[in-house]
Amino acid sequence: MQLITGTTKLLGVIGNPIEHSLSPVMHNAAIASLSVDYVYLPLPVKAADLATVVAGFHAIGLIGFSVTIPHKQAIISLLSEVSAVAQGVGAVNTVWRTEAGWSGTNTDVEGFIAPLQTDNRDWGQTTTVILGYGGAARAVVVGCQQLGCTEIHVVGRNPQKLSQFQQSWVNSPVPLNIIIHPWEEVAALIPKADLLVNTTPVGMYPHVDQSPLDQATMQHLGEGTIAYDLIYTPHPTQFLKQAQEQGAIAINGLEMLVQQGAAALKIWLGQKPPVDIMRQSLRAYLGLEG
Repeated sequence: MQLITGTTKLLGVIGNPIEHSLSPVMHNAAIASLSVDYVYLPLPVKAADLATVVAGFHAIGLIGFSVTIPHKQAIISLLSEVSAVAQGVGAVNTVWRTEAGWSGTNTDVEGFIAPLQTDNRDWGQTTTVILGYGGAARAVVVGCQQLGCTEIHVVGRNPQKLSQFQQSWVNSPVPLNIIIHPWEEVAALIPKADLLVNTTPVGMYPHVDQSPLDQATMQHLGEGTIAYDLIYTPHPTQFLKQAQEQGAIAINGLEMLVQQGAAALKIWLGQKPPVDIMRQSLRAYLGLEG
């Protein structure tokens, strides 16, 4: 058991609700492996209390913290510096202390692209189809831009929200060209996809028998296409099962969770994190061992 003393440095994750967060599991496993005097805590923070809490963090000497729903956008106004990546995404998920105050970035982008970079395909000749237009989709768009994807198509059910999503990139520091589509056009896009990403919550526990796309639509998925579901439980999701039946390469959201956490821990500790231990701790916690 990790010994916590008066010298132990504090890290944490803020959100509301926060009880479901898996970040403490993987971060504390990494901290124990590195034998450093830190602890990572889940910290429930209501939206109305955000500014007060962040000021309190500074007062007590907190080293850094992760940010999850609903604070990823609101935290930006409380920071002294925000990375270009976070500005592009429009959200911050990792904050650390500097002499000038709090700095923030978004490691979701790095987490998303990490498992894709192990694939030796020419990303400059690829077409991406993204299902959904929420905050996760924004990180995926920036990640695809960093990979150099030729075309980025975003599909959604609500025309107004789709339009807002497209307009939100107009003044973005990230240069890209997003093509938006109503959901009715998704079947025509699937055969063109080299990378198909589900950023919607459809198929998440407890609705494990659901998929954002029906079987007939998924039958048009090309063999060798990468199907990437940001959901990490169940494993695999119905979406990924459908994709694998068509010969697609399946990636689930657990690796993105691990890699974005590892990128944050590297910022806070200034050393290479034990990614394998972080991954193993989550798989054991979720009962995915064996």
